[in-house]
Amino acid sequence: MRPIRPLFAVRSGGGARRRTSPVPAAVGLAVALALTATACDSGGGDAHAGASASASSTGDGKIKIPDDIKQKLKQHGIDIDKWKNGAWKNWNKDDWLREADDFINPIIKGLWNPDRMRKANDPAKKVDSGDLSGDQGVTDPTPAPVKAQAVPTAYHDNAPTAGKVFFDSPKGTMVCSATVVEDPAHPGKSNLVWTAGHCVHAGRNGGWYRNIAFVPAYNDSGLGAAELRNATRQEIAPYGVWWGDWAQTSEQWIEQGGETGGQGASYDFAVIHVTPEQGNGGKSLEETVGSALPVNFDAPAVPKVDSITATGYPAAPPYDGQKLYRCQDKPGRLSLGRTDPTMYRIGCTMTGGASGGGWVETGADGKPALVSNTSIGPVTSGWLAGPRLGTVAKGVYEGVSSKFADQ
Repeated sequence: MRPIRPLFAVRSGGGARRRTSPVPAAVGLAVALALTATACDSGGGDAHAGASASASSTGDGKIKIPDDIKQKLKQHGIDIDKWKNGAWKNWNKDDWLREADDFINPIIKGLWNPDRMRKANDPAKKVDSGDLSGDQGVTDPTPAPVKAQAVPTAYHDNAPTAGKVFFDSPKGTMVCSATVVEDPAHPGKSNLVWTAGHCVHAGRNGGWYRNIAFVPAYNDSGLGAAELRNATRQEIAPYGVWWGDWAQTSEQWIEQGGETGGQGASYDFAVIHVTPEQGNGGKSLEETVGSALPVNFDAPAVPKVDSITATGYPAAPPYDGQKLYRCQDKPGRLSLGRTDPTMYRIGCTMTGGASGGGWVETGADGKPALVSNTSIGPVTSGWLAGPRLGTVAKGVYEGVSSKFADQ
């Protein structure tokens, strides 16, 4: 999860000034390239600009890259052969694409093997309670810790929309949590995944992360660390590895977000459109896992929500990132600044790695819906906070959906 540290200074009587424009930031060049490689260790523009959303398969099983995608790659100076052989590990500022329409995430087939997934780190970001001021907007008392409960196996049966997001950053191989959500443009056939903004983009001091992929029902049988050392890819990723061929986060996160401090936390969300690394018989992600959650952008005000359940794969001690957990609690309010939306906050002992995991509320109709995602938490791991989804989040979501509406 993303931290708040003492670097976040709050002025008495108000929060830090920040942009609150509801304009979403589109991410992405949609690239579906099947490349072979061995595993290795470890910003602006038109909101919907970009190339064709997918590559096509030829009769011999190879991937044909559309000319417009090839041209886009050349514009960014990306040599595909060099990229698949390790050039993606170059993180100098000239090569770390930042702007909203700069995202490039070509598939490197086989990169996310079981060992690499198992060793992925949590973002290792914590929160100092001294950064939180009681007079900013409305902040309720710190909730009592709620012990995270292990989700019963098989995860696919008990939390079918949950999974893990893997990505590479300058600090190494990282992991977050994520949720399969519905796509209004493709009812019953969604390829959309909801996670945190800081799981796809570094924020104000960085750019887009690389090799972003989603694994639904990761470690479905809940194998222990020792068993996972010899686990097959099928055991770790029973429903395959799905690469992000387009992603979108808020402009506020890109401009304000950071590894430390609370800036941008109220807008710390992202939507990823995914495509399978291996052929999937034309099935969508939703069809493959059998479920997707609706997203509620008009959830009740915090005091009117009886209960929220947060799910994720916590990776920082005492957890190891290999098993799925969840917390259920009545939310309180957390305000990081008077000009930013108030966040949900619940008691929960989950740690880093749970970032991006879905927060679900059951509405008056008795149906569950996603209302937030894990964004920040404290050093003591006693609570989690997530953004309340509103106009900006809806713009991000609809932006990705509309991008693929005709495909």
